[in-house]
Amino acid sequence: MKTTSRFSFQLTVLLSAILLAAQTLTAQTSSINIVSTAVPFLRISPDARAGGMGDMSIATAPDANAAFWNLAKIPFAKNQTAVAVNYTPWLKDLGLSDVYLASLAGYHKLNDESAVSTSLRFFSLGNIQLTDFSGNILNNIRPSEFSVDLGYSRIISDKISLGVALRYINSRLVIGDVGTGVVYRAGTSVAGDVSMYYNGTDESGAGLTWGITLANLGAKIGYTNDARNKDFIPANLGIGVAYTKVMDGNNRIMVGMDVNKLLVPSLPAATGVFSTDSASLANYRSTGVVSSWFKSFSDGTSQLDALQVSLGAEYAYNEQFFVRGGYFHESKSRGNRQYFSLGAGFSMDAFQVNLSYLVPSGSGITRNPLSNTIRVGLVFNISSQK
Repeated sequence: MKTTSRFSFQLTVLLSAILLAAQTLTAQTSSINIVSTAVPFLRISPDARAGGMGDMSIATAPDANAAFWNLAKIPFAKNQTAVAVNYTPWLKDLGLSDVYLASLAGYHKLNDESAVSTSLRFFSLGNIQLTDFSGNILNNIRPSEFSVDLGYSRIISDKISLGVALRYINSRLVIGDVGTGVVYRAGTSVAGDVSMYYNGTDESGAGLTWGITLANLGAKIGYTNDARNKDFIPANLGIGVAYTKVMDGNNRIMVGMDVNKLLVPSLPAATGVFSTDSASLANYRSTGVVSSWFKSFSDGTSQLDALQVSLGAEYAYNEQFFVRGGYFHESKSRGNRQYFSLGAGFSMDAFQVNLSYLVPSGSGITRNPLSNTIRVGLVFNISSQK
């Protein structure tokens, strides 16, 4: 592998690692096998309501943020039109103010059975100083990434609905020649989502709901003209279930669980032999997109360890005051993100405010990038309830 190609690959992985705040451990002392993808911002929880429940939202009651989690929920929403705005500081605990995720989402119900939706995510990585392998300063950059999608969802029976979405992804990590002889460009890709939702609640809102989502099914993304130097995007399979208990006219409680699995195979284990590792990496990167989804279930690693689990609960009083809590668990071998989160909300007929807080977890390089961070979300119900 040429030095410039190595720089391109390592730069992509480095910036992805910054987004995920992955643990930096050497192959000689750790069995951690974190699945690296391009544009990992697509897997950051974008809304404050879900953030307060351990990032659990596949099967919760539909709102304006449904396009981020399961757009099949939207036809069952109470309001005809709604818009949500969210802001998530990133690495705020380290004193950074220019790294953040901002999102916008909304839907409009065409009739009682169908709806259209859209969402936008923008991730700013702040200011980054690039250096070469020798530590020589190359350039200052301000990378950013965004995605925008359009979706359509429809009820196909009394309790089941389906949704599909098409997403455009743009990742501007490095532009131009940064002193390595390689000309970098913005990486782009197109992906799709397919989702299903089961609504088993009665008129009071009590009952069981569940959902299944396939998200970010799309082409690899690259930052040079080298077709061999492209990375997978974070295709994901998600399954969620929730149960709502209505205690009386003023009190309601919901509990739920999401299970997610990246449909991306693990990188081949390093042997320390350059020629062997180069050949293994080249073979990995040549894997087709559809093949990679299936290979992620048979890549030689524990499939149980590959699961991410979110547990969450929400208590509502008079549908105006909300208290939320949650727990997120990831296997030690896949990154070891484990944390509790808290949330609260206040709602009026046409306006809702959501806040979430991630309880500090980890220390040093293992500290969660959202520790001591308050996420803020606003939901505007533009039209009255049906």
